[in-house]
Amino acid sequence: MRVTMTGRHMEMTDALKAYVENRIKKIREHFEDVIDVDVVLSVEKHRHIAEINLHANGIRIHGKESSADMYASVDAVLEKLERQVRKYRDRINRYQPRKGLEMPDYHHNIIEYADEEAGNGKNTAVKHRVILREKLPMKPMNVEEATMQLELVNDDFLVFSNADTQQINVIYAREDGTYGLIEPQF
Repeated sequence: MRVTMTGRHMEMTDALKAYVENRIKKIREHFEDVIDVDVVLSVEKHRHIAEINLHANGIRIHGKESSADMYASVDAVLEKLERQVRKYRDRINRYQPRKGLEMPDYHHNIIEYADEEAGNGKNTAVKHRVILREKLPMKPMNVEEATMQLELVNDDFLVFSNADTQQINVIYAREDGTYGLIEPQF
């Protein structure tokens, strides 16, 4: 676990650092992968602000709280993060694969383009050649399940069979943290 602490307009004491690190260790129990935690503690006039960004298992959880005391702000933001982590873990634990639905296969082809000159050297033809073919089982799922599955794997997109529309869809992660859905139009 990597913890980065930053103090803005204040001096970070050893006692405060130790307090934050001990409280963060409780959140560590929920994740099997190594997590990165960025802690920013700041003081603005009479407000003590604690902001924590947690990166684990491909998800990002953010919390920010302020109060008149820095320790109270740290406690409040960590309680907020623990609620968010529990909500995420409960959603994963409640997930149950659909039963009794047929899982169709789909083909994944990679096509290589090659220019070949015709016999007289004037005409150029493009040949398409498949260089890799995969067959993957495709499990029917709804859009929310596909979003959760995409969060759990570290891929840019996920091809899935939409259980609601019975069509093949593609869901992809966008740079701004949202998701895009591609559906066929008939």
